Amino acid sequence: MSRKTQALAALCAGLMIAATGCGGSGDSGGGDDNTIVWWHNSNNDPGMGYYEQVAKDFEKANPGVDVKVQAFAHEDMLTKLDAAFQSGDPEQIPDVYMERGGGELADHVEAGLTKDLSEDAAEEIDMIGGSTAGWQVDGKTYALPFSIGIVGFWYNKDLFEKAGITETPETMDDFYDTVEKLKAANIQPVSVGGKDAWPAAHYYYWTAVRECSQDVLDSAVKSLDFSDPCFEKAGEDVEDIVAKKPFNKGFLSTGAQEGPTSASGLLATEKVAMELAGHWEPGVMQGITEDKKGLGEKTGWFPFPTIEGGQGDPGAQMGGGDAWAVSEGAPEKSVDFAKYLLSTDVQKGFAENGMGLPTNPDAIESLTDPALASLIRVRDSAPYVQLYFDTAFGQSVGGAMNDAIINVFAGKGSAADIVKATQAAADKEK
Repeated sequence: MSRKTQALAALCAGLMIAATGCGGSGDSGGGDDNTIVWWHNSNNDPGMGYYEQVAKDFEKANPGVDVKVQAFAHEDMLTKLDAAFQSGDPEQIPDVYMERGGGELADHVEAGLTKDLSEDAAEEIDMIGGSTAGWQVDGKTYALPFSIGIVGFWYNKDLFEKAGITETPETMDDFYDTVEKLKAANIQPVSVGGKDAWPAAHYYYWTAVRECSQDVLDSAVKSLDFSDPCFEKAGEDVEDIVAKKPFNKGFLSTGAQEGPTSASGLLATEKVAMELAGHWEPGVMQGITEDKKGLGEKTGWFPFPTIEGGQGDPGAQMGGGDAWAVSEGAPEKSVDFAKYLLSTDVQKGFAENGMGLPTNPDAIESLTDPALASLIRVRDSAPYVQLYFDTAFGQSVGGAMNDAIINVFAGKGSAADIVKATQAAADKEK
């Protein structure tokens, strides 16, 4: 069994979760032993300002250490990280960075670019518990998850009320009825950042979680075999969703999270009623609105609807997490900094600022956003949480899948095309 396959198997055995969130140009790592280069994707306040203070606090407690903070838009960060790792040059990789786990992490480990934290961060790993499974390779832990959440529909309670919607949808038929009621009230139902592909891809990930059993999904992660009929059926569900025309005008050219015209921005500025997004959404919306409150008390959340006849557990969830990793060539203090980011004080501030769902159990009660607090209960009661497919299957297979999904959204592809493109990419990986 290859190292990559073993990593993915470990991923399935735990809380199958890992990465996507929100996030200039920046310095890379591998420099001065007293300088730590830290890349993250909280590029809007309050998150950006909070992380600046976190860095200053660490510098104060560690005289002589200089933490160079680089806050990126999420897509920019992913592009720069991918380029840095593909170069294979430790000098190009930041010292502390957000690691998505799954097949991508396995590749980084195999290339000798990511530090094993198993011994140095044993106390933090024990505190986090089983959630570290998504960032392990051959039983060793290479990153510390600081936020683990699930993807569902964020919605505007006032707009639902205006459209006469009294209950959130539980089934796909309910969802379609909700869409029609919103249209009748001259409200755009849903925003999606088609330009960035992955927000649209989440619809297919979710329909596959509803259509496929956990055993089938576990097997696909290990074998990269997508022959089970449920994968094409999931694509047909996406075709049905697209055919209902629920999305904002120009959704194929709409970005995910940057500014008021992005998918998150349209929800934050009350131009649409809902968006399928992850636990990061309240924090993103806060950064977009002038009052830094996002939708505030108007914010609601509901899980992806169930699908009649689907083989997936109706309580299953789909999502991921964000983890702090340390590059192999990073200064010694970088490990201490990554551990500090998991400390109770830092994680409490993370929760208070609505930046995500903390993994430090002592910080959970600090969540001030009621919607985020409700996600904790859903996350922890789920029979399993399926990791984002593009992370679980790795960049090559996941990327091919995402491209085929966005073609369906554009009316240029079919359910069968999703499976065909994904399997073709998987066969090259075997």
